[in-house]
Amino acid sequence: MGILEKIDQPKDLKGLTYPELKQLAQEIREEMIDVVSTNGGHLAPNLGVVELTLALHRVFDSPKDKIIWDVGHQSYVHKLVTGRQKEFKSLRLYHGLSGFPKRAESPHDCFETGHSSTSISAAVGFAKARDLRQEKHQVIAVIGDGAMTGGMAFEALNHVGQTKTKMIVLLNDNEMAIAQNVGAMSSYLNRLRTDPRYDRSKEEIENLLKRIPGIGSKMAKAAEKAKDSLKYLLVPGLLFEELGFTYLGPINGHDQIALEQVFEQAKCVKEPVLIHVLTQKGKGYEPAEQNPSLFHGVGPFNKLTGEIPKKPAPPTYTQIFGQTLCDIAEKDPRVVAITAAMPSGTGLNLFAQKFPERFFDVGIAEQHAVTFSAALAFGGMKPVISIYSTFYQRAYDQVLHDVCLPNANVVLAIDRAGVVGDDGPTHHGVFDISFLRVIPNLVFMAPKDENELRDMLYTSLKYEGPVALRYPRSVGQGVDLSGELEELPLGKAEVIQEGKDLTLIGIGPMVNTCMAAAAELHHRGVEATVINMRFLNPLDKETILRFARQTKRIITVEDHMLAGGMGSAVIEVLADEGLADVVVERLGYDEFVDQGAISLLHQGYGLSVAGILKAAERLKVLQRIEGRSSV
Repeated sequence: MGILEKIDQPKDLKGLTYPELKQLAQEIREEMIDVVSTNGGHLAPNLGVVELTLALHRVFDSPKDKIIWDVGHQSYVHKLVTGRQKEFKSLRLYHGLSGFPKRAESPHDCFETGHSSTSISAAVGFAKARDLRQEKHQVIAVIGDGAMTGGMAFEALNHVGQTKTKMIVLLNDNEMAIAQNVGAMSSYLNRLRTDPRYDRSKEEIENLLKRIPGIGSKMAKAAEKAKDSLKYLLVPGLLFEELGFTYLGPINGHDQIALEQVFEQAKCVKEPVLIHVLTQKGKGYEPAEQNPSLFHGVGPFNKLTGEIPKKPAPPTYTQIFGQTLCDIAEKDPRVVAITAAMPSGTGLNLFAQKFPERFFDVGIAEQHAVTFSAALAFGGMKPVISIYSTFYQRAYDQVLHDVCLPNANVVLAIDRAGVVGDDGPTHHGVFDISFLRVIPNLVFMAPKDENELRDMLYTSLKYEGPVALRYPRSVGQGVDLSGELEELPLGKAEVIQEGKDLTLIGIGPMVNTCMAAAAELHHRGVEATVINMRFLNPLDKETILRFARQTKRIITVEDHMLAGGMGSAVIEVLADEGLADVVVERLGYDEFVDQGAISLLHQGYGLSVAGILKAAERLKVLQRIEGRSSV
């Protein structure tokens, strides 16, 4: 039996010797590589925090002490040593362990995360609650250097520095988030890592001054009075010191003894402390060390070689988006591309290579990215900003106020729309229709396949005004992409086939599911109309009403929440027209959707051929056909 198998709770770590801890760290890395190579997941970030996590749980007393993981994609080690070792093989699987902290899983997960830059704000809340309740426990926020590019982190730092609340911020600095970090914060931390002057402490400088014969003490006192000037020259972590934190570091994040010593030191400080820890992303697994971006969030792979199998498949919607944008930008020098720390994930890495002067990665700063794009548009450019659907939620005010209200010529590319699979509810993109389709001026469209995506991107850049374009995280349908780009008629749905018995209305790739269901219904004697809605704003009310009057039965199918979604929009049209005799069945989600393979999630919520057939049965369409046949 290995050491890991004997660890049921954090208290089991406290009696281990340092040689045993070294062995445990190796076992943990092997376990994570084994599970992630099968299930997929965030491997490189977790390999980098093994010693750091062990030190946290040896020095602090979770769950009494609150450990908050920013983003939460570095919490696998934490899960393994907090009673979830036996369930770890179910990581990210349907009904299995979440890939992120989850309060329902364990009392050691005190705060649920999934989006970046929230941990310090949460830590301030926990610390203030502790103080108001006159309790004594520690509060620790573990945040990566990538997450420190998010504005919310600075808002929280500013608040803490003002209130002087006792808490610890552990800055895990591995020099990158998913891609290489950008911006002034990255440059600042790099200087802290590499400047040899930063190895000297304030105490060492004071001692040096005091040793100068005759005038040393006077100089030390003068330096104390002029400490601000002195700090600007010599004090490490000046930015954090000026914000009101005691800065400790940089510390080797793989030195177990050094980590525990600095954590013990931080516990004794009665004001906010920031500990700057240097780690290596992918530590202990050579393929991840060599390519940490690839192994940041990775699918199943060969754990012996690190090779990621490539199955023959059509290109993804993301790849098609990136290539099409490059094709358009070749002919139009006004086209620029913006992303929030996701150049590869959004397919803009190719654009960045071809047009580096027209590509902007602003870091994990979605709000800034949107307002920045609006100003680019008013400055005469054609900005295309690509952000995951779930992260647009963070920039809603900017979309509404800075882009749509003044009618800015900005294309909002919404990647990862719909359920995204194993990352679960924090990452599913199932709210964007409901919060975007209600905004005036915003044209909102979604393609049924990758060729229509090409045409919609082309149409978006032809249009003068704001456009939102949503598409999923999946491979395309494998359709022909050889044709010329075509400008689509604004706000016009596509009627794929007509039938007198039932109307199926789909949006995005759900249209293809509707077509497959219509073929099955045909075998059962039901003739169904299939409508590719294409546009959510403006809505093709004329087409909806035409077939509503004809068939009296409608099924809407969307990879989205039911409340405020496309189905709701259809019902609004019918209500405004007074068509009370038309019955609508809406297929979509009515709760936070769990993690799991996309196909499993679609089946579970009826977004499948079988689900559409059951909806048709609920509408008694088949009974109507059988009754008509008997007559």
